[in-house]
Amino acid sequence: MRASVPGAPREYPDLATPWRSLRGVRFVAIVVVVAGFYSVCWHLAQVDPGKLVSGLPKMLSWAAKSWPPATDDLPILLLRAAETVAMAALGTTIAALLAVPLCVLAAKNVAPGTWLYYPTRWFLNALRGIDSFVFALLFVAAVGLGPFAGVLGIALHTWGSTAKLWAEAIESLPPGPLEAAAATGASRVKVLSMALLPDAAPTMVSVALFWWEFNVRASTVLGVVGAGGIGQELKNSMDLLDFPRLFTVIAIILAMVTLIDHGSQRLRRALL
Repeated sequence: MRASVPGAPREYPDLATPWRSLRGVRFVAIVVVVAGFYSVCWHLAQVDPGKLVSGLPKMLSWAAKSWPPATDDLPILLLRAAETVAMAALGTTIAALLAVPLCVLAAKNVAPGTWLYYPTRWFLNALRGIDSFVFALLFVAAVGLGPFAGVLGIALHTWGSTAKLWAEAIESLPPGPLEAAAATGASRVKVLSMALLPDAAPTMVSVALFWWEFNVRASTVLGVVGAGGIGQELKNSMDLLDFPRLFTVIAIILAMVTLIDHGSQRLRRALL
């Protein structure tokens, strides 16, 4: 037995060593779990780099065949591009109008109660969980082929996403202005419109513009399910292996998306 020397510093057990050992085991376990997850994903996605390598020459031959681009159908392609922008604009506007009341019900700090807050959140999550592509497919069966189905598909999906983001913006506002407005005896509608809306408006406008940009890009593929727009011409050109026309369609899509993104950014800066 080791005798203690009077006046010598007292020895304590080293607690850092087991803690470092535990952290090391946890790190190894996390690495193993992540590696296993991506291994399963690799298998389920049927990733095959060999197929990509063998397919690249085919894509290069398609690119060579697409030059020079075809301009015979340029008027109809520009009309389809205009349809795409119209689909995105109308769908986003409808979604924004529908999102105004629901974002208030979905914001915990201003919702009348949990009996409305949670069902509203669940409803918005359901809308967000179904892509506009799926909605457009359903509406094609309901209202027929054409851009109207695309407008409805975009509107429903964007409704849920916009209202959720607006609700989160409202929840992040400082409570002071709302409490001060309520203390004056103003009605709930006046409190929301006079104290909440001015503070939340810049973020709400930014979110709405973002979804317009996004929907312009997303609506380019809605034509695959018959919802009109430039995507329909993209699918037709691909089905016919008309590569010069396909090149023209892709060029129009890139130009359209670039102009919309640039214009939306300038508008956002001007408003904010």
